Amino acid sequence: MKEYTIAITGASGVVYGVRLIEKLLELNNKINVIVSNSGKIVLEEEMDFKYQNDKELFKINFLSFFKDNNNLCYYEIDDMMAPIASGSHKTDCMVVIPCSMSTLAAINNGLSKNLLERAADVTMKEGRKLILVPRETPFNTIHLKNMMELSQWGVKILPAMPGFYNNPTTLDDIISFIVGKTMDLMGIENDVYKRWAGQ
Repeated sequence: MKEYTIAITGASGVVYGVRLIEKLLELNNKINVIVSNSGKIVLEEEMDFKYQNDKELFKINFLSFFKDNNNLCYYEIDDMMAPIASGSHKTDCMVVIPCSMSTLAAINNGLSKNLLERAADVTMKEGRKLILVPRETPFNTIHLKNMMELSQWGVKILPAMPGFYNNPTTLDDIISFIVGKTMDLMGIENDVYKRWAGQ
C-alpha cells in the first residue's frame, strides 16, 4: 500500500483534489488529507461541502463524501503534531491540488506556518516527490518566478491546463485529464483520461 499526502487550497478547482482522492482510494492507497481554511470555503462554494465556519462539521461532511474512507486520514491545517509534519514519517508523494499562488509562494520561500506548508517543506527536504497543481490565470511575474524556482528545486509544476486533443465533450472529461496527468507524474498507472494515440 502506497501512502500519499493530498492538500487542497483555496484556489478555484477544488474538484481536481476531490477527484484525485477518489481515484487514489479506489486503488487502495492510504491518503493523508489537508484542507486549508480557504479551501474549506471554496469546497462549500463549488461542491456544496457544508462548512459554515465549523471545522468539525466540515470534517464529518468531507469524510462522509468518500464511499470508502477507511484509508483516509484527515488533518486540520493547524495540526502541527500530525505524523506528516515530520520527515521521519515516510510518504511516497505529496500533491497540492489545486494550489493557490499564496501557498505556492509560501512553499517556495520555505515557510512552515501551518501543516500544509510544513508537510511540503518536509517532502522537499527528504527528497520526496512534491507536485503542485496551480489553478490561476493569468500568471504575473512573481507567480512565474516562484514556479521557475520551485522547478529548479525539483518540484513538479502541473498547471491545471487541460488538453483538447482528446475531444472532451463533458466537464468530467476535462477534470479527468488533469487528474490523470497528475497520477502520471505520481508514477501511478491509470486510464483516467484518453491518451494521444497518433493518427
